[in-house]
Amino acid sequence: MTLSPAFLDELRARVPISPLVARRVKLVRAGREMKGCCPFHNEKTPSFYVNDDKGFYHCFGCGAHGDVIRFLTDGMGLPFMEAVKQLAAEAGMEVPAPSPEARAKAEVADSLVELTARAAAWFQAQLAGDKGAAARAYLDRRGLKAETVKAFALGFSLDSRTALRGHLKDATADKLLEAGLIGKADDGEHFDRFRGRLMFPIRDARGRVVGFGGRALGDVQPKYLNSADGPLFDKGRLLYNLDQAGPVARKSGRLIVVEGYMDVIGLAQAGIAEAVAPLGTAMTEQQLALAWRLVDVPTLCFDGDAAGSRAATRAALRALPLLKPGKSLSIATLPQGQDPDDICRSGGAPAFEAVLAGAVPLIDHVWTSETAGLETATPERRAQARARLREAAASIADPDVRSLYQAEFSQRFEAAFMALPQRPAWTPRKPGEKWQAPIPPASAALKALASRRRDPLVTALIAGLLLRPALADEHGDALAALRPDDGDDAAVLAALLAATARDPALEKPALHAQLAEQGLGMAVQQLLAGNGLVFSFVRDRADLAEAAADFAIAVQQATARQGLVRALAEVTMRFQSSLDEADYETQQALRRDIEALDAAMMRLAESRREG
Repeated sequence: MTLSPAFLDELRARVPISPLVARRVKLVRAGREMKGCCPFHNEKTPSFYVNDDKGFYHCFGCGAHGDVIRFLTDGMGLPFMEAVKQLAAEAGMEVPAPSPEARAKAEVADSLVELTARAAAWFQAQLAGDKGAAARAYLDRRGLKAETVKAFALGFSLDSRTALRGHLKDATADKLLEAGLIGKADDGEHFDRFRGRLMFPIRDARGRVVGFGGRALGDVQPKYLNSADGPLFDKGRLLYNLDQAGPVARKSGRLIVVEGYMDVIGLAQAGIAEAVAPLGTAMTEQQLALAWRLVDVPTLCFDGDAAGSRAATRAALRALPLLKPGKSLSIATLPQGQDPDDICRSGGAPAFEAVLAGAVPLIDHVWTSETAGLETATPERRAQARARLREAAASIADPDVRSLYQAEFSQRFEAAFMALPQRPAWTPRKPGEKWQAPIPPASAALKALASRRRDPLVTALIAGLLLRPALADEHGDALAALRPDDGDDAAVLAALLAATARDPALEKPALHAQLAEQGLGMAVQQLLAGNGLVFSFVRDRADLAEAAADFAIAVQQATARQGLVRALAEVTMRFQSSLDEADYETQQALRRDIEALDAAMMRLAESRREG
């Protein structure tokens, strides 16, 4: 929905900023302005100023600046339209509706909010009454203080099919159904949706009660029951306690996502107020977006059991496609069999802070979840692990973040799984006979391999990228895993991949200019001068499709070759100390594989020579 500048200007003019700020910050008069401690960062000496005449706030400490609308979006965590609606209500203005349908929907929601607010007050009264004794006893066992119960407006629903309907008798059954307060049986009979349950009001970002969560106090299933989705309540688009946690999270710079209502409440009672919870489901894309509006890297903190681990992994994989530069998650794991409320009751806030201190970045969690427990002793199993990591990285929509995840996963995979597995020593040919390794004739290819400092295949690939930077986007993960022996080659490749990750559409002149600014101009010229392998992708006039196809083959061969060279170095070192026949045979097989690969690349290069 687009709002006119005239409407927004009038809204700003009608709502003075200082009374709104004063709800969160103690302000004192300072000349024509007012000042106080900044709500956006921790400070002891006031540096936050509010000017009603000019309609803005400014902090000389952290630089926070904005108008009355921005104070609600940045300071309270409200979406823009929610902030506008709240201010319009205070100013007595009507927000223009984009269509009659949208206007009707907003009117329905407003009428339902009045019903849910009345229901919340009634539930609170029942908790305090005679019939709420069992619920109060449960809260006592959980260690909740009276002020905590009041702060979260906890209540109790009577074990009756008609009690709430009787209290809200002026509302039609259809309205109560829309508000998620009653249900309808197959025979058409209406009944109270929540019966004999501890009630948790669920508020939207504006602080309006839009639904409820009810916890059974006896042996009743389901243990937790939410309001039914409808015009007012959508569990996938809400986070429990967002209205209270949002301002604290913006000030502290952190937001903690836990599994349940009692986890949030237990943390708040322990002094950790910036916690929210999804409503009984895995984190949705909309809930992640709500969290990212408050902080750049929310921390997911799930139970330390198998179910908690699965929930964390589901949330991590769901977050991957949505990652953007600076926006990510961290994952904290609780001790086995404990939830946040348990930890806070036994060790207080310091015990939970210790859990948060052990949180790992999202990429570490994905790596562990996709590789833990996999049998990687065979190439087939390693290929399976690599495919899973590639699939996870490929799901990221942002090209910069995706390319860096691909490169990171490739580097980790090479380090973790590409070392040649140890093999048992062969039995000597005859008992007591010492085996002597034959001295194989050195081929011309092996002599060249031993004498050269640069791998011509790798340098050809880098030269191809310098001519056709677009090739980097498709093969970024494999290219990042290459390790050029020459320092200049390695510097050019790293800078080139970083530049194309930032701008996949980067063209050759701009790329060369950027590399020259980094002091790599001479290295670029040497690479473009050629190294004897004249592939199609290092020729300016080559057919684009042919060059791309040859480049793909060469990348695969270069990756395979570097893996073979590393394996050869390892087995050669082992053979020098063991003189074991199995190691010798493996060494010779690896040499033959490298020679065959080099010969294949020579044939491909020769087949593409001009004239």
